[in-house]
Amino acid sequence: MALLLRDRDDVAVATRKLAGGLTLRHAGGELTVAAPVPSGHKIAVRDLPAGAQIHKYGQVIGRATAPIRAGEHVHAHNLGMDAVEQDYEFGTGLVPIVPATGLRTFQGFRRANGTAGTRNYVGIVTSVNCSASTARMIADQFRGPIMDAYPQVDGVVALAHDSGCGMVPASEGGRILRRTLRGYATHPNIGGLIVLGLGCEMLGVETLLADLDAPADTLIERMTIQETGGIRATVRAGSAVVRSMLERLNERRRTTLPASALVLGLNCGGSDGYSGITANPALGHASDLLVAQGATSVLAETPEVFGAEHLLTRRAVSREVGQRLLDRIAWWHEYVEAGGGTLDNNPSPGNKAGGLTTILEKSLGAVAKGGAAPLSAVYEYAERITEPGFAFMDTPGYDPVSVTGLVAGGATVVCFTTGRGSVLGGKPTPVIKIATNSEVFQRMRDDMDLDTGGIVTGATTIEAAGNEIFETILAVASGELTASEDLDLGRDEFVPWQLGAVT
Repeated sequence: MALLLRDRDDVAVATRKLAGGLTLRHAGGELTVAAPVPSGHKIAVRDLPAGAQIHKYGQVIGRATAPIRAGEHVHAHNLGMDAVEQDYEFGTGLVPIVPATGLRTFQGFRRANGTAGTRNYVGIVTSVNCSASTARMIADQFRGPIMDAYPQVDGVVALAHDSGCGMVPASEGGRILRRTLRGYATHPNIGGLIVLGLGCEMLGVETLLADLDAPADTLIERMTIQETGGIRATVRAGSAVVRSMLERLNERRRTTLPASALVLGLNCGGSDGYSGITANPALGHASDLLVAQGATSVLAETPEVFGAEHLLTRRAVSREVGQRLLDRIAWWHEYVEAGGGTLDNNPSPGNKAGGLTTILEKSLGAVAKGGAAPLSAVYEYAERITEPGFAFMDTPGYDPVSVTGLVAGGATVVCFTTGRGSVLGGKPTPVIKIATNSEVFQRMRDDMDLDTGGIVTGATTIEAAGNEIFETILAVASGELTASEDLDLGRDEFVPWQLGAVT
């Protein structure tokens, strides 16, 4: 009924709603629940004075803002943020991942540059928001039964955004947008590419295409609405280009590829008190299995590792890699302070309703998605992922922006854990949504792919659930549709991170 995660912890997690007056056995004694405690929330296992540090996962998650008696609900009314001074170590907690003896495969699309696609899309990348509607009009011509004639093609996606003009291309925001758009343009899951602009924007079509390191077999066309003759003419011309691409892309076939060619993005959203107990550590196990295959797995969401970054630096393969992570954390402190906030503005109201109280608690559960593999690299937002093994990418915690960065970097499959529920998609990359508890899995069955709630009830283990996630990754990489793909999600979740002034 309540789970104590570490012997030294001051709180346990309710595995179902606990009624006031209920007696629990703990450490050879008895504990009486003082008042109702919601499922996934915390209950004190010992008396705690005001100001005392409170531990969960064996780590500090905050300080008591009032005296807390054993058996009382511990949450925002009596637990506050703690300015913990971390003792950063580099490489002291390295646990080498033993290479797998049985090498696994999937059925994917081998690209001319050696990368491996899990999907085969035509992408319409817009250089500027002014061409967004036109791009969507072109893509909408190829939705529904018309695609039945092209069974080897997964679809046509308009990658439309809200920027591209009014910013300085050499600014930080301009560089991030260009890097993101070029990342999608060169993505292994994009077999055909149209770069569509208005024609007078600051971030123009030719700027995006200059020295583009796309696979040689990517079909590429460029168009501007002004030169083509307006929206209607551009939709007609663009649709003709897409039809030609579809005919050629439909000739491509999936082939047997090593699992080492996969790039997995790790993300979470709508987290709850179970996230760090069920789905996240199970995904971490799956991540380690992939890394053992020689594949790449990338954790993200910098504001949601704050408070747990010391656990990652201990796994860094070098001081330089660990310091790069700390540098990104320092950048975030300055960024949020300039906006009048702090990193403890996170967790969200939904996270708190699910039992998470401070960002320290949330981050300690979030980093579990990264398993135990050494931290081999740290990337900036949308930077191309080049190193095999476990890595980190600097992204915001906002789900669509974070996943957009991971996909731009080259993620060919994304696993997304959620305790409150999520409706995220991520074209052209499939998103596997993993529920942390069985209640949300059943309530949002059409939106979820996997249920890890059985870890709490004892119906399964972290290892068994992780093995199931691993097998699902290989199946989805081979073409099995995810729930979000079945619902045709992922067009509106292309959201590049916007930084800097717009003039």
